[in-house]
Amino acid sequence: MIEITPEYKARVEQVSLNVCNVVIPMDKIPENLMEAYANLCNELLEDTDEKFIRGWHALPSSAKAQLPQADFHGFYIANAWLQLSRVAQDISEAAESDEAIDEKEYSGIFTRISDDSLKESAKKLKKARTDRALLNSIKAVIDGK
Repeated sequence: MIEITPEYKARVEQVSLNVCNVVIPMDKIPENLMEAYANLCNELLEDTDEKFIRGWHALPSSAKAQLPQADFHGFYIANAWLQLSRVAQDISEAAESDEAIDEKEYSGIFTRISDDSLKESAKKLKKARTDRALLNSIKAVIDGK
């Protein structure tokens, strides 16, 4: 289990906003979408199913040495939110063209997205051990540059 100190939470939230802001200007998204983002952020930060912490511990030490845990946590949350945003856009576009969307097709989508996001984030961090440009790019978006 992760000890969520106010400092840890603030860093994770800042990193996730910085990363998302590279793709989507976060100050321009609608309030209801920002609320959905905040809810997702809180859920993935709490890590009640301990997927994140197990994923973090499963990383090789050399990968964990690349970023602090809070930065990786924020990077993962941003990745999940961006993936969820893309899926929501696809669903919205499908709803405009189809009379009804089969809810069964989308059940469990959040779990799949968060799992995929964690795997993708871990893969990038592992690759960053030997790819300095990738590591610099990850650090730049984490710092909001």
